[in-house]
Amino acid sequence: MKKTLLALSVLAAGSAQAGINLYDANGVVVDLSGAAEVQYFQNYVDSDASNTDDAGLHLDDGDLQLNTTIAVTDQLNAVAGIGFAFEKRDVTNDELWVGIGGDFGTLTFGRMLYVSDDMGIGKDYELGFDQIDFVQTEGNEAIKYIFDNGQFYFGVTHDLDAKPASGSGSSDYLNNDGTVTDVRLGARFADFDVRGYYYTGEDLNGGATDVDAYNLEAEYVMGQFAFAASYGNAEYTSTTNGSNKSDVDVFEINGSYTMGKNTFALGYNRADNSVSGTGEYITTSGVTDNVYANVTHQLHSNVKVYGELGWADQDETDFDLGYLVGMEVVF
Repeated sequence: MKKTLLALSVLAAGSAQAGINLYDANGVVVDLSGAAEVQYFQNYVDSDASNTDDAGLHLDDGDLQLNTTIAVTDQLNAVAGIGFAFEKRDVTNDELWVGIGGDFGTLTFGRMLYVSDDMGIGKDYELGFDQIDFVQTEGNEAIKYIFDNGQFYFGVTHDLDAKPASGSGSSDYLNNDGTVTDVRLGARFADFDVRGYYYTGEDLNGGATDVDAYNLEAEYVMGQFAFAASYGNAEYTSTTNGSNKSDVDVFEINGSYTMGKNTFALGYNRADNSVSGTGEYITTSGVTDNVYANVTHQLHSNVKVYGELGWADQDETDFDLGYLVGMEVVF
């Protein structure tokens, strides 16, 4: 969710789904999880452009996460997490938080992902585009509350963007990354899951953009088949000239079929951009259509290999076919 519609690829979700228990005694639980993913990738390129990207190895994602839960009382736990993200040759500490949890939910403070980072029903790896671009879905001064009783779930995040006194030299806790509030509300009914996200942000995109957005999602599982759909809208407004705006409506529908260790998926995306003035964040009006298809083979519960093809059409732009093969290992 950090790109224009011209760059249509989506980074695959990198959170590790497995986990290793390092310690469990005296009310203290420590877990480690990680993921590594590499692809041979040809992104979408404009067939009429003189400069194109060649296919090559793409170090798609790497994550390392350490979490702990400490029982303070029978009803109250202390929780903490430290996470690292690996992109190209860069290693960043993208999570560093503490909090408390219990039957009331979990309340955390620090550097972490917003609840809106979980948004999206896409079944693509790289060649589908986002439902809605929220511009920024992580922060250094985030306060997040999560509640989930199995049927109903709720989450809210607020990123403070506090600023120290001038000349204090205290800049370790800020990046001037704007102020964000987002909310998620959802419910599960047997094999049906429906949820909605609302997002509002000020002074994002280097302080240039205000964002107001929402996304509605639904997923249904019927035996070996899974179906999903979403609709969202976002308005991006310049912080210096309110007449410069971009408004985008995005729709996706997809489905998958699992046969043994193999899963076949097909998805369709459509985005309609409207620009006022010179636009803001998204500067080109028009409609983009996108279709992707992939197949995934589960070698092991922690290992999968996959291949994907994608097609995209944007007003006045003719893209070549995108393709990739990849492998992900989680622990």
